Amino acid sequence: MTQTKIAIIGGSGIYDIEGLEGAEWLTVESPWGAPSDAILTGTLGGVEMAFLPRHGRGHVHSPSTVPYRANIDALKRLGCTDVVSVSACGSFRDEMAPGDFVIVDQFIDRTIGRAQTFFGEGCVAHVSVAHPTCPRLGDACETAARRAGITVHRGGTYLAMEGPQFSTLAESRMYREAWGADVIGMTNMPEAKLAREAELCYASVAMITDYDSWHPDHGEVDVTRIIATLMGNADKGRQMIRHLPDLLDPRREPCVHGCDRALEYAILTKPEMRDAAVVAKLDAVAGRVM
Repeated sequence: MTQTKIAIIGGSGIYDIEGLEGAEWLTVESPWGAPSDAILTGTLGGVEMAFLPRHGRGHVHSPSTVPYRANIDALKRLGCTDVVSVSACGSFRDEMAPGDFVIVDQFIDRTIGRAQTFFGEGCVAHVSVAHPTCPRLGDACETAARRAGITVHRGGTYLAMEGPQFSTLAESRMYREAWGADVIGMTNMPEAKLAREAELCYASVAMITDYDSWHPDHGEVDVTRIIATLMGNADKGRQMIRHLPDLLDPRREPCVHGCDRALEYAILTKPEMRDAAVVAKLDAVAGRVM
């Protein structure tokens, strides 16, 4: 049993958490580079919490330049056990309207050129991401959203695109009709994969801002309208976050879904063949099994 420490990775429009006791911005060094920003730490409702603005305060990182590995490593170094990703997205479903939230449970990864793993030459590992989010943490996010009065949909497939441009009409129709995606965004991959490698429970809360470009009654994505909806969603997101400590016990039992043991049999490189420099970089992510 350990202590619960909730990490919130805030997307566009969410740059801090209101109500944190003992709030302090900490600079965390990572062997994977500098995280997106300093990390705000404190306690909320008696539970330790850390907040990392994914794009940095002032929105200085594009989806492609977010230092995903450094972010996850830094949260792990701080002792975080549960990561809640809150991010803006577009919707492929009429019933998933702008202003609604979706508790994502699946991903289609269409990103290119981003570092996808902590492992590789010098230390090889393969983790399962068949079920890339933690149902237990998703339950807490759903309940917190409902308590905040938010219309929330449980379950959905998130199409992660590279960006920074939005989809073409042909792409939007393909993702919706042929691939069966429910929402589209630019930031949850490789974030979810890296959280699994770091043995962190991960939940994705997608805040809908628009209907992408497929919808015949809404036309192409309009950035002005997106920003207006995004600001309202950010307020809802903060309200949801305030309810999370009541739903996650400060005493952390092992995850019933095994998220915190994802590396148990994943590392294939024999100890004597592992690159010492790579192993040193993995001290936080894989220290439990190394």
